[in-house]
Amino acid sequence: MTIANRLQKYLESEGVHYDVVAHPRTASSSRTAEAAHVPGVRLAKSVVVHHEMGYVLAVVPSTHRVELGTLQAVLDKRLGLASESEVCTLFDDCDTGAVPALGAAYGVPVILDESLGAATDLYFEGGDHKSLVHVTGEAFRNLTRDAQRARFSHPA
Repeated sequence: MTIANRLQKYLESEGVHYDVVAHPRTASSSRTAEAAHVPGVRLAKSVVVHHEMGYVLAVVPSTHRVELGTLQAVLDKRLGLASESEVCTLFDDCDTGAVPALGAAYGVPVILDESLGAATDLYFEGGDHKSLVHVTGEAFRNLTRDAQRARFSHPA
């Protein structure tokens, strides 16, 4: 059971203790939470969006959906969902659709939904569809210290 190389190197360089939680392959983040026996509100889901200057990783609970219009207003940019090929290029050591919530490991800016702010611990994709990374809420807030924070999602 491994996680993406760049993600692993980033976590180690930051001195963060983490656990890897194995789960059966799933087709969605909500199913991943169920399969891993993790509350959906504590599974951080990543959505890659693009704009005229590059990319942003929007991170929300797996139980939520990104409000693209609200996110556009917050970032003051026209946004669109990144294509599968764009995501594969940015996160080249990850399986398609298994993007970790730590954009800093990949040089991608992050915007976090405020609903993730008070969690005591969080889980996120490890780069494949069979493992989650588990860190404390404090560690996650430290790892995302440069991320912008705003409310841009709603429960699905």
